[in-house]
Amino acid sequence: MSTNSFTLTDEMREQSIGVESEPVSMVIEQGHVARFAEAIGDENPAYTVGTPETGGIVAPPTFLRAMRGIRPELPFEAPFTRLLDGGSDWEYFEHVRPGDTITAVGRVEDIRERTGSIGQMLIATIKITYRNQRDAVVATQTSTSIRY
Repeated sequence: MSTNSFTLTDEMREQSIGVESEPVSMVIEQGHVARFAEAIGDENPAYTVGTPETGGIVAPPTFLRAMRGIRPELPFEAPFTRLLDGGSDWEYFEHVRPGDTITAVGRVEDIRERTGSIGQMLIATIKITYRNQRDAVVATQTSTSIRY
């Protein structure tokens, strides 16, 4: 159980909402897509040889999880040492294909404080927007992170 003495002030909350991460980019490689599909046990040929329906090889929807380091930094210090993934909601708009360059930016949408069964918690809602090299949004991920 957390024993931190921390208070999220209105000023801290206002300073946090809207903070964005540095952009993180990744070139999508055909071999990476195939290995990812194999790792998750998905034998859909769209991920290895392509299909007429997809117009070639595409990445599985969960492939964008492979991008790391997309975390906006909070503008204050919090005494929490543990981080828990509170889940994510995804929206998909376009296929991600080998050869694409995907750039992701995370933005703090909300932040709040709560006390629960594990003690004091700082709960942040982060929206990550994934864009391809044509600046088209291919997906968004809205996730909840819990620090305690």
